[in-house]
Amino acid sequence: QVQLVESGGGLVQAGGSLRLSCAASGRTFSSYAMGWFRQAPGKEREFVAAITRSGGSTYYKDSVKGRFTISRDNAKNTVYLQMSSLKPEDTAVYYCAACPRVVPRTTWDEYDYWGQGTQVTVSS
Repeated sequence: QVQLVESGGGLVQAGGSLRLSCAASGRTFSSYAMGWFRQAPGKEREFVAAITRSGGSTYYKDSVKGRFTISRDNAKNTVYLQMSSLKPEDTAVYYCAACPRVVPRTTWDEYDYWGQGTQVTVSS
């Protein structure tokens, strides 16, 4: 069982930056690949970024490549999402999730555990 708690969301102007954190409970954090998803009002939940168990490989949605960076600290049981050059279209609730596969997937149904989400609002 893994419990996930996100933090770091907020209101930021376009072009600004935010860093999201996701703290995991339990001793099995390093056994899971981790992902970030987001959901805007009226839209489906979509993949944003993912990272393998060791942190050696990362994956991104095309529209965030070069702007977002996912990382993890297994000693702290925490995964991060550094977001820069934010755009209004990045506005959404951001969720972290844990995937039991070696290579993290980009579909939400491959993830076993989810956090409660943190709101990110980018003003124009």
